[in-house]
Parts: sequence; C-alpha cells; structure tokens
Amino acid sequence: MRAIRRFTVRPVLPEVLQPLLELATNLRWSWHPETQDLFAAMDPEQWEASGRDPVKLLGLVSAERLEELAGDKKFLRMLELDRADLEQYLTGERWFQKRAAAGDTLPRSVAYFSPEYGITSVLPQYSGGLGILAGDHLKTASDLGVPLVGVGLLYRHGYFRQALSREGWQQETYPVIDPDGLPMTPLREPDGSHAQVALEIPGDHPLLAQIWVAQVGRVPLLLLDSDVEANPEPLRDVTDRLYGGTAEHRLLQELLLGVGGIRALRSYSRITGAPEPEVFHTNEGHAGFLGLERIRELTVADGGPKLDFPTALEVTRAGTLFTTHTPVPAGIDRFPRDLIAQYFGAQGPVAGVPVEDILALGTEDYEGGDPAVFNMAVMGFRLAQRANGVSLLHGHVSRGMFNGLWPAFDEVEVPITSITNGVHAPTWVAREVFELADRSGADSGSIDPFAWEVIDKIPADELWATKRALRQRLVEDARARMRRSCRQRGAAASELGWIDNALDPDVLTIGFARRVPSYKRLTLMLRDPERLKRLLLDPERPVQLVIAGKAHPADDGGKALIQEIVKFADDPEVRHRIVFLPNYDIAMAQPLYPGCDVWLNNPLRPYEACGTSGMKAALNGALNLSILDGWWDEWYDGNNGWAIPSADGVADEHVRDDIEATALYDLIENEVAPRFYDRDRSGLPTRWIEMVRHTLKSLGPKVLSTRMVRDYVERLYTPAAAAARAINETYDGARELAEFKARIHKNWDLVRIDHIDTEGLSDSPEVGASLELKAFVSLGSLSPADVEVQVAHGRIKGEDQLATVAVADLTLAESYEDGRHRFEGTLVLDRPGPFGYTVRVLPKHEGLASPAELGLVALA
Repeated sequence: MRAIRRFTVRPVLPEVLQPLLELATNLRWSWHPETQDLFAAMDPEQWEASGRDPVKLLGLVSAERLEELAGDKKFLRMLELDRADLEQYLTGERWFQKRAAAGDTLPRSVAYFSPEYGITSVLPQYSGGLGILAGDHLKTASDLGVPLVGVGLLYRHGYFRQALSREGWQQETYPVIDPDGLPMTPLREPDGSHAQVALEIPGDHPLLAQIWVAQVGRVPLLLLDSDVEANPEPLRDVTDRLYGGTAEHRLLQELLLGVGGIRALRSYSRITGAPEPEVFHTNEGHAGFLGLERIRELTVADGGPKLDFPTALEVTRAGTLFTTHTPVPAGIDRFPRDLIAQYFGAQGPVAGVPVEDILALGTEDYEGGDPAVFNMAVMGFRLAQRANGVSLLHGHVSRGMFNGLWPAFDEVEVPITSITNGVHAPTWVAREVFELADRSGADSGSIDPFAWEVIDKIPADELWATKRALRQRLVEDARARMRRSCRQRGAAASELGWIDNALDPDVLTIGFARRVPSYKRLTLMLRDPERLKRLLLDPERPVQLVIAGKAHPADDGGKALIQEIVKFADDPEVRHRIVFLPNYDIAMAQPLYPGCDVWLNNPLRPYEACGTSGMKAALNGALNLSILDGWWDEWYDGNNGWAIPSADGVADEHVRDDIEATALYDLIENEVAPRFYDRDRSGLPTRWIEMVRHTLKSLGPKVLSTRMVRDYVERLYTPAAAAARAINETYDGARELAEFKARIHKNWDLVRIDHIDTEGLSDSPEVGASLELKAFVSLGSLSPADVEVQVAHGRIKGEDQLATVAVADLTLAESYEDGRHRFEGTLVLDRPGPFGYTVRVLPKHEGLASPAELGLVALA
C-alpha cells in the first residue's frame, strides 16, 4: 500500500544527549572521523543501516538505547569532547583570521553560487565533478576560516540513482528526498515562519521558494526549494531534479538560483545579522542571473540608489568572479533569445531592467557566434570583472574558446586566468593514511594534512601493508555492490558464488570512475578486447579494473558505452578481474580512491578541464596513468606516474583512439605491471614504493584544496573586494568608470598610430643594445591620460608572429594640435635570436582589472 504523504518525525533526545542534534546537523561530521566514531558508538549496526547518516541514525536508535546512552559516562565524555571540539572549530582563529589580524585587507564576506554541491552522500545534491568541487570549496573555506556563504538549489529527487538492466543498460530512478530527514534546518523569520523568496515570472503566479540552511562547518549553504504548497504544481516542480527537463525548465531553475539566490542572501543577512557579501563567485554559468538581480537592486528597486544601467553594471562587475569549468562549447547553457525576452519582460523577475540590455549581455556578437541564442557563459564573462579556468591548460583552452569576446587580443592576453582545482584531503584521504603519517611525525591538527617531509620516514613495509589493507576494503565493498547489482539485474542468489572470489587484494588494481560523456572515453580500454583480456589474466602479472560512472539520463550514447563495458565485464572468463559498479557517488568513491594502485584517465585532450579524481587517488598513494590533460598536464614530472601519449592532430577519431589505446596497453604491460610485481627479498615492490613516496611529496602540497582556496582569496577574492569597495562607496567611481568606457567606445575609431621613429639600432645588434622609440599617436578627442602606449616585444615565431611577448610602457613626451601626441621609450635587447616588436595603444583606467577588459587596442 502506497503512502499518500511522506515526512520525517525527529526524535526526542534526553537533555544530556541534545548536543547530538548540533553534531548531526553540522556537516563537519562528514570529514571528522571522531564525530563519526561517536555516532557509530551509539549503535554500530544501525549506523551502517542508516548509510552512516547521523540524522537518520537518531531516528533509528531505540528509546531504550538512548536512555542507556544518557547514563553511559564513557559515551557522554566522547560527546562532550566532540561538542567542545566543534565549538573550538567554529569559533577559533584560523588562517583567514590570522591574515586579517596581521593587517591584510580581506573581503568581509564571499557569496559562492553553484547549481550543485557534493558534500556527503547523505545530501545527494550533485551529479559529478562540478558539485564535488563546490563541496570541497565550501569545506575548505570552513577549514581556513574564509567568511563564505554558499547558495544553491534543493532538488527533491537529487540527480538520480543508477541501476543496470539484465542487458546492462543504465536505468534511472528518482527517489523522493524528504528535507526534514536531511542534515539541514529551515531559515526562520522572526515570527517563526519558514523564510521564502518570490520571483515574478510570466503567468498568474510568482515562483515561491523556501530557504533551507545546511551548515558546512563554519560555512552556511542556502538551498532554495520550490516545493511550496502555495505554488501551483508546475512551479512546485522547478526544483524537482538536477539537470533535467526542457530548456524552459532549466531557465526557471537558473532564474531561481541566480535571482532567487541573491534574495535568499539578503534574507539570511537580515535575519541572522551576517554581513552582506562583497564578492560574488559564480561557479559556472548556471548562476549567472545573480548579476541581473544585483543590477535591479541598484537601478529600479525600492529603496535602492536608482543608478543608470551602465553605472549599475560597473558596480556589479567589480565584485563578481566567474569560473568556467567546461572546455567544450556543448557544455554551455544556451537559451533561445525570444525565451529570455519573454521571461525578462515587464512581468519578469528583474522588471524595470531594460530587456535589450539584458539580451546584449548574452549575445554571441562575434565571428562564429549564433545571434539567435543567449549564451550563459558569455553573460558570465560580461557580468564579471574577473574570470578563471580550473587548470593551467584549461585557462589556455578557455582563452582560445572565448577569444571572440576580445578579438583584438592574442589568446595569451585574453583576461581569463586560471586557478587549478584541488581536493579536500580530510574528505578523500583514508583514515589509515592519516594514521600512518601521524605515526611518522605528521601533525594531523594542521590545516594541511601532512608534514610532507615525514613521507620518507614511513617504513616501506608499513606503507605497503596499509595499501594492501585499503585494497582489501575496496574488494569487500565492490563484492557487496556487485552482489546487489546482480540481484537487481535478475540473478538468483545461487548463481552468485563466483563473487566471493571476484577481485583480489594482492592484484594490481586500476580504477576508472567519472561521468560518461563521450570525450572521457570510458571504452578506450576495450579497443582491443583480446589484448585487454591478456592483461587481466596474465598468470604472472595480472591486472584488475574497477570501473564506475553515470551517463546523463538523456545521453543514449553514454549509456551505450556503459552497456559495452558491462557486457565485457559479464564474461565469465574475466568477470573476476573487471567490474562495473553502478550508482557511483561519494559513498562509493571513498573506499575506491584509497583502494586503487593506479588511477586511469584517458579523455580526448584537451577536453578535461581539470579532473580531480586523480588528485584524490594520488593523496591515497595511487599512481596516475593519464593523458596529459587537465591538472596532469601541469604537474606530471616523469616520476609520479605515467603519461599516455596522445595522438594530437590525428583527424580520424577512430585512428586516434587506436593509437592511444595501444599506448595505454603498452604502458600497463611494459611499465606499470612490471614495476608493481617487481619484489625484493622481503616481498616489497621497492621501486613502486619509491614512486608512491615521490607522488605524495611532489603532488601532495599542490593538489590540496587549501592551496586552491588560498589562491582564490589572494588572487581573486581580495582584489575583487578592493575593487568593489573603491567603486561602491558613493557610486561616483562606478559612474565615472561607466562614462569613461562610453567615451572610449565612442571615440576609439579615431585612435591610431601614425608613425614610429627608431634610433640606435645597428645593422647587427647585439644583446644589451638599446633601441630608442618615438611613437606619434592620434587620439582624437581622447586625452593621453585615457590610454597607455606600449611597445610589445619578444621572440619571433614563424614569419612575423611575436611569441613570449613582453611589454614596456612609453611615456608622453609632447602633445600637438588635432589630438596628436608623441610617446617615447627605450627598449633594451636582452636576449639573442629572432626578435621583433610592435607598438600599441590601450584604454587606461585605474578601475580596469585588465588592459584587455574593453577588448579594444590600436596596433601599429
């Protein structure tokens, strides 16, 4: 019999056990082993039955057991210590506070917007890498004490649960998630009602959403939920599931995330007294509409300053950061322009902001662009003064991909920087690895997880024994998942005895787990099935593969790739050596990364923006075997793993796949497996262990999210906050900057370099020689203070292209009639070889974050 309504009844705890509620609803428990131990001690069986979910556990433990715990002095002491530790964690001085105390000018508050967050498997609000990165960002901001608040949506069905049919086809289910059963609380108005936001949209009813707060350590995460009784049914379903539905459905979700997210922040600050954010970080284009709501607040909102649109745009841009995560145009949200015009008309959520100005922000008005679409990434760049990719290579790819927004500049000067992603070690590193480091002298209480110099002090036999134990745990977890999956696919229990011997804790274990779009090439390993079989079944040096991943529900091509892998893994000849585990999520990942010896990544280069799964494996002592893409392109050093050669430039994708698959097989057969199985007299693979040590020392400090978040604070958040303060005090700075930009755009056609004189250059110049430059420049009605005149110089590549460009400013020497001016400077020839230079004129204003910001340059 089906229930017509479902809800969660929260337990009544004895007074002395009340701190359990605080510990359960602060998600710090998800990366704090001692708090997990506390909940496990309540009832070990129920802890496992709950899926290690403290909120669910509290509803499963019997009243008799609770009374027993209330009188258990040992348990109460554990509770007291964990409660005190949480209090100190929440209120103590951390990295950010120490920086502020030292006199650094830092942002008062940062708002971080993302469509998904992967924090723990018990809060299933993520689909893949973007969400996991967002969750790690919040956790790390908490660890560092960064005053950040997250904003997202609460999806009543999450992403989806994955199962397999008998034929190996992916099947999706969308279980209902009860918010009252999740580790979060409603944001309450002073009168006790559940705080809500309202968005005007076309139709007869506004879109309402209630605000939930998930506490991620020190960081509040505001989640908007449209399943409100006052909403009509279609609007209740706006936050039904992640990345589903029609274009209009996704547009409504992104309106709620962006516009509704700003309104939720305002409510949160009003209710709690938290400072209003100075910096707004847009994690991918889905949240880009937040900038339109901020413009509305500044232009037409009651009680606002009633600025004009250009001034409000500059105010908004100054404090906004846009992070792009996709290296492929297909990954960007594009909406029909007429749909945007419909939703941003007189009955829209930012009514009063001119529709033509909104449309201009997302217009692909560059060569190769589609004038019929509204591009969310393009809007993201135009609404943010600062932007970044998520690895060094991805920054390069992004500058090329979006060069059309700054067509007058070479790719290297496009104003998109990069901050390489990192991972939250306390979440992803196995407890045994921390304990191994602690025994060798590491300080587990430090912000970073290891004192990296102790890696060499860890005895080789202990390191190897730890990896063997972690491999054993993975084998046991994988067998349990295989058994459940086989039963779901229709197998009888009597058919599954073989699973007891599937996988082997003493066999070289390679992991591959990620989303399954075509460019990640799940099935590259199957290009030569017979050769793969030989590798798996080698009598001397066998290999085993643990594979997982979800295809988007609408991606039949991705589902077909999964089916191909599953059919191969179903073969009785190899099924003990290769497994596909359905429903890849955080709970699966946490034993998978530590249990693998090698992490495989073979995307089409350069389509992997970063790829942080290999970072998590590396921190657990695994070696990467990867195409040089994403972060691996940046930090592979020849000794911390293996680089799969990529056949860049081969046009035929099938030929390219064959070449790269052969290279993969060769590496496993000739380098990876021999090194793993090469043992000394005591049975230890000493050369392998040395590679593991080197990996931990060389990659460990780099791949941490503490490094990443510090980079964001120092390189992007702090400059953005400074720009926002400088421009926002009276809005005069924003008004002046907007007027400057308008004047520059109006008059730039008259800017030109008329003539260049050079002196001092001999026929055979030598290193150290000087070149005296005089540039005669026409500026029309612009003044010399409006521009900077530069000489750009460097090595020549090809016939006349400048490479490794450096620039030097020329100074104003004299002004003439009709807007003509002479600029002068000295250029020292500091390197041998082919050399060239040119002179250029750029707009100049202290409010510009980059000389390329306006996309304008006049070249000689």
